[in-house]
Amino acid sequence: MTEPSELWPPLGLTVRSGDLTLSAITDDDLPGLVDLVRSGIHAPDLMPFVHPWTRVAPEKVAQSFAAHHWSERAAFGPEHVSVDLAVRVDGELVGTQGFTGGSFAVTRTAETGSWLAQRHQGRGIGTRMRTAVCTLLLDHLGAAEVTSTAFTDNPRSLGVSRRVGYRQGDVVRTAREGRLALSQRLVLRPEDLVRGEPVEVSGAGPLRRFLGLEREDGTAV
Repeated sequence: MTEPSELWPPLGLTVRSGDLTLSAITDDDLPGLVDLVRSGIHAPDLMPFVHPWTRVAPEKVAQSFAAHHWSERAAFGPEHVSVDLAVRVDGELVGTQGFTGGSFAVTRTAETGSWLAQRHQGRGIGTRMRTAVCTLLLDHLGAAEVTSTAFTDNPRSLGVSRRVGYRQGDVVRTAREGRLALSQRLVLRPEDLVRGEPVEVSGAGPLRRFLGLEREDGTAV
């Protein structure tokens, strides 16, 4: 019988930490995620994203959100790794946590990105889900480093990075909605990860093999 991971390697991947669960986004997750986006991710006068996708007209959010996920799924490959995971707390959908990387098997570098519905912010979930995905990348996918970028006027994201163990890099000048904004680059290496509650990962094998990190017999490349 064909396994879901044969259709798309991240399917079947699950990361658990206490009552927190990260799993590959499926089409069944999309309506619930769209509802979270419509409920609000950030204050109207703020923009935490380089690409202001949350400014899409409300009536177009659903199609735009789904089209983005489908296009990333279609483009997924060893040279373009893009994985978005649905985040749940006690079974309730609260946001997404993902990572991207080019030629990951060679560079062993991935960039994290996430969003959390406003009503779920301020409860430590952002730190927990970032720790979980960094554990996946560093311990189970063999990343040498994990990077992140946040605007300097986004203290929540910068605070999460600091608590997880990222170190500050350089500050770069970026265009954001037609205006200058400063972006803080950050990097996390295995020895700097601040580990909290245990993180359990299952279903990572198909992804490791697809990316060329593991042979069919389970031995590392």
